[in-house]
Amino acid sequence: MDTPATVQMLNLQLPTDPRWVNLAEMDLGEILTDHAYCEQKATTSCISLVQGYPDYPELVAEVAPVVTEEWGHFRMVLHELDKRGLKLGRQRKDEYVNGLMKVMQKGGGREAALLEKLLLCALIEARSCERFRLLSLYCADEDLRKFYHKFMVAEAGHYVLFIELARKYFDRERVDKRWKEFLEFEADLLANMEVRGDRMH
Repeated sequence: MDTPATVQMLNLQLPTDPRWVNLAEMDLGEILTDHAYCEQKATTSCISLVQGYPDYPELVAEVAPVVTEEWGHFRMVLHELDKRGLKLGRQRKDEYVNGLMKVMQKGGGREAALLEKLLLCALIEARSCERFRLLSLYCADEDLRKFYHKFMVAEAGHYVLFIELARKYFDRERVDKRWKEFLEFEADLLANMEVRGDRMH
């Protein structure tokens, strides 16, 4: 799989295990269900940013449209499930995101917390973009390849947005230092996680 270039572009330190796409294809109901909840959680995260930082007008203006887009993605996945005669399953514990949250620094006040939240969002979007790209290239189902190409493009834009917002509000050197720490932590986290086809991350 030609993932190195994409991984480098997204600054990710570790490419997804090449077995993941094949595992995901074994039960489309499971991977689509997990994807749906990922989009739902992304919507909630964006709403939380707007609610928590209404005094950051550029953030509100840039993130508010993403709320609509992410919820639209949730509905797209629901439609895909229905089209295939599949049902939305139960939400599962998100080991990946829960693990990532351990790298977030506590204390430092509300402003410092914003940087951590923006970088967390950026990293989740970057990894999602990489995984959607794999599905868009290597999934045996042609319709799903087209389906996931659309998501790949959207997630790439969201990743860039969150990084740019971080650099708008914080010193570039500080952002880059923390971003490097996030990336290194994520690579170690993934290296020690089981490769599962029923999880988007």
